[in-house]
Amino acid sequence: MSSSYERIFDIPIGPQHPALKEPAMLKLKVDGEHVVGVDLDVSYNHRGIEKAAEYRTYIQNLYLIERICGICNVAQTLTYCLAVESLHGKEIPARARFLRIVAEEISRINSHLLWLGVAAHEIGFDTFFMHIWLDREITLGLMEALSGNRITSSYNVIGGVRRDVTEDLLSRIRKGLDDLEPRVKRYREIAINDRSILKRTQGVGILSPADAAATSAVGPTLRASGIKSDVRADDPYSSHDQVPFNVITSDGCDAHARIIVRLDEILESIQICRHCISKLPAGPILQRLPRRAPQGEAMSRVEAPRGELFHYICSDGSDKPYRCKVSTPTLANLPALVRMLTSKGRYVVNIADVPVILASIDPCFSCAARVERTGGV
Repeated sequence: MSSSYERIFDIPIGPQHPALKEPAMLKLKVDGEHVVGVDLDVSYNHRGIEKAAEYRTYIQNLYLIERICGICNVAQTLTYCLAVESLHGKEIPARARFLRIVAEEISRINSHLLWLGVAAHEIGFDTFFMHIWLDREITLGLMEALSGNRITSSYNVIGGVRRDVTEDLLSRIRKGLDDLEPRVKRYREIAINDRSILKRTQGVGILSPADAAATSAVGPTLRASGIKSDVRADDPYSSHDQVPFNVITSDGCDAHARIIVRLDEILESIQICRHCISKLPAGPILQRLPRRAPQGEAMSRVEAPRGELFHYICSDGSDKPYRCKVSTPTLANLPALVRMLTSKGRYVVNIADVPVILASIDPCFSCAARVERTGGV
């Protein structure tokens, strides 16, 4: 108990807790049931991937980089490949660029469905969770058909993609998307109308547009606060400038808005995949590049499922990067998370709301452990 305020208690959540599947410590300051302060520590799982990348060749790093985050492996390798290709100053074939988008959007659908199931589990709606994860099998099947792997795809390679597609495979992808679309629309109806979901998420984890901008939030967390920002539209990469799509936003600014934004993004990703399949260019899928990258620096960023993903590579002219730096969306969203958990008189955060608020940013702490502590805001 604090000596300054008799009613203020410190309540630790983590680093091992049933509601958190990854090691993180939330040291809450509570007044009764109300959270009035928080200290966030995510330094329990640092794997040293950036340093390890300096001792591996550019090709070997493909298998390391995609393990920064299993669910975002396509986005990770895409960002890495874009940086390496920028060092070489080469443009990859158009067919490979479109296939990268298909893999990226299937991965986004998979990630959002996984998150939606986890969010349902956090609010105690396990029936919803099981139905969502059953339909998630569709995306895993499509990724396996496209890349040969269900989770860690190994699809993107430096200079293009590993596998081409046949007409039969394209038909299978179309059918999978057609089967999934009405299911996602049904989940959206449930999320809008179910009283259990509304009670646990509406008005919970408020992040105003001003706070979202001040804390540099990214991805669905930012867009659910009404700010229209998406790397695919703001700084197009991999032919995204040739693929029409809508940047999904919501002015709800709470955990419920983050659910709706991700559901609408799934529907948008389905349309993106359909467009890429219908307009898929002919030609090769790979531009072969030298093993040694020219001396210089390169930066790249993509819109990963959780938000902006940033890679920086410094080359000394050898077959290994001199320096590799990765900034993940979870790392960017941690200040916004602290702001959501700290009422400061703007709204009331109860202890029971903390798991839902934490889950609402779709955190991945194993890829974010690059700082030791984020203090209260």
